[in-house]
Amino acid sequence: MIGCAKAAATSAPIPPPLTALQQLSQDITAATMAPGVQRAAWGIVVHSLDRNERVFELNPRTLLVPGSVTKLISVASAAAAVGWDFTFETSVRATAPIVDGTLHGDLLIVGSGDPSIDGRAGQPLSPWIDALRALGLRRIDGRVIGDDDAVEEPRPQLAWAWDDLGYQTGALFGALNLSENRMVVTVSPGASPDLFANLSVEPFAVSRRLRSRVMTGPPGSTQMLWPEQRPGEPYLTIAGSIPWGAPSAQLTVSVGNETSSFAAAFRDALIDRGIEVTGDAYDVDDVALSPNWKYAASLYTYRSPTLAAIVQPLLKESINLYGEAALRLNAAGGALATNDAALEGLRARMAAWGIPPDGWQIVDGSGLSRRNAVAPETFVSILQRMYDASGISPWMTGLPIAGRDGTLAGRMKGTPAENNVRAKTGTMSNIRTLAGYARTRDGETLAFAILANSFEGSGSAAIEAIDRIAVRLAGFSR
Repeated sequence: MIGCAKAAATSAPIPPPLTALQQLSQDITAATMAPGVQRAAWGIVVHSLDRNERVFELNPRTLLVPGSVTKLISVASAAAAVGWDFTFETSVRATAPIVDGTLHGDLLIVGSGDPSIDGRAGQPLSPWIDALRALGLRRIDGRVIGDDDAVEEPRPQLAWAWDDLGYQTGALFGALNLSENRMVVTVSPGASPDLFANLSVEPFAVSRRLRSRVMTGPPGSTQMLWPEQRPGEPYLTIAGSIPWGAPSAQLTVSVGNETSSFAAAFRDALIDRGIEVTGDAYDVDDVALSPNWKYAASLYTYRSPTLAAIVQPLLKESINLYGEAALRLNAAGGALATNDAALEGLRARMAAWGIPPDGWQIVDGSGLSRRNAVAPETFVSILQRMYDASGISPWMTGLPIAGRDGTLAGRMKGTPAENNVRAKTGTMSNIRTLAGYARTRDGETLAFAILANSFEGSGSAAIEAIDRIAVRLAGFSR
C-alpha cells in the first residue's frame, strides 16, 4: 500500500438540551406510558394562570368520563345561579291550630332540596323539636307527613349503574333528605354456620324492606358484606358472608324512600323529646289530604347552612347527594326542580361563559353516570373562571389539599405537591381523574385537568401515574 488515508471521524451532532417546558412535557408523557396505564385514554391540559399560557396538552378536546370531577361543574354553576350565601328552606306546618298543647291535625314537613340536614354540613333535628315545644306543642293527634313536591320524585339519573344504588354513595336526591339518606344495617351471624345472617335496622328505617343473602361462614372465615338494590325488586338485598361467632357488623346503605324515611325519623324525634304522636309517618304521595292543606300554618322554618358551607364537604369528601343538590340550583326560579330543568339552566350558563356545547355532556350533578363526558379543556376553563388568588373563596377552600385532607389526604405526602396541590378527585371502575391547581417552585399557578379512562391495570397504578404528574407540576421550574 503506497499510502494510507485516515478517515475523518464524524460524530453525530449533539442535540441541544431540553428546555424546562420540553422536559416537563417529556416527563408527563412518560407518566402516561407507565405500566398499567399504557392503554388508557388520556386527556390532559395544564395551563398557566399567571401567563395565560398553555403549558402542556394531550387530547385536550377529547370527551372523557370524568367521574366525581363533574362536581366542579355542579358547584361552579350553582354559585353563579344562586350565590354563595344561598340557603335551603324546610318548613314545619300544621293543618290545624294548636289548642291546649294539642295539634288536632297533621304535621307537615315541606322540603326544598336541602341535602345537609343531620349530615356532614348540616344540623340535627333536635333544634326543630325544641322550637315546636317552645310553641307549646305536646301532642299531635294526627300524622307526620313529608311533602316532597317542590322537587321531582327521587330517581336514579341517566345511566347510573344499578349496583351503585344500594350503597350510601348511590342514595337518591329529593326535596327531603336526612342524614344524607343513609341508614345502618346491623348484620349478626346466624345460629350456626350455613344459615343466613340476621339483619336489623334503626327504628326510623323499619319500613325499608330488606332481604338477607348473607351466609354464616365457618369460624375465622373471611367477612364480606355488600348491598344490592336489584332491578325490579322492592327490597334491598344484603349479600356476602360473616363468620360464625363473629361480632355483629354494620353496613351503611341508602334509605330507599327518602321522604317517608325523613317523616319517620322526624316522628321518632318528636316522641323522643316528649311530644306524643298518635298517627304514623307518611310520604305525601301515599295519603289523602284536605284541599286546603297547602295553606297549612307555618310553625317553624329551618334554613340550611349557606351554599359556601355545604360546598366544603361536597368537594372535600365528594358527597354525591350534595352534588345532585348543587346541580338542581340551576333550575330557573319558580320552576319545579327537575334534573332536566337544571340541565337546561346549566346549558345556558355554560354558553354565557363561552364554553362550547360540544366540549361537555353532563346528565347528573354527582358524576355517577357514565354518560357524562367532558373535555379536559372544559374543566380548565371552569378552573380559570373560578380561581381566587387569595385562596379564601369557598371554591378554593373546598378543594381537597394533597397530603392533608379530603379525598387527597393520603396522596402525594412527602412531595412538593403536599399542602400545595388543591384538586377534585374522580374515581370509578377503570376511571381516575384529577382537576385543580398546583403552585410551581417559581410560585407560578397552574390549572390542570388529568383524565384517565379505560386503563388496563389497577386503580392504584392509575392514581400513581396521575399523582406523578401532579407532583411534577408542583416541582416544575422554568
